[in-house]
Amino acid sequence: QVQLVQSGGGLVQPGGSMKLACEASENINTFVVMGWYRQAPGKQRELVARITRGGSTVVEDSVKGRFTGSRDNARDTVYLQMNSLKPEDTAVYYCYADRTGWFQDTYWGQGTQVTVSS
Repeated sequence: QVQLVQSGGGLVQPGGSMKLACEASENINTFVVMGWYRQAPGKQRELVARITRGGSTVVEDSVKGRFTGSRDNARDTVYLQMNSLKPEDTAVYYCYADRTGWFQDTYWGQGTQVTVSS
């Protein structure tokens, strides 16, 4: 069973930065796509960033220019660098790993709370 262990998160002031990490228990090259979702209170889970095995990254429009997804194959870890954080970025962030690219064999991290507040 694949395990994804997240780290990072917590409280940050508006305009601040934070980096989330997600370490997999196996070689991340077995996953076609890895990435990040978030879920704010009362809202549906939304995609934040997806990172392909080849390293291509797509981010959601509302975070474009502020968030960057990346991967370190040597560490079997993906990251989400979040800059210029806004209160509306407050959510629980989840990493995921998808073997097929079609959510037919997908694993999730435990989730981590990010709160943007002064």
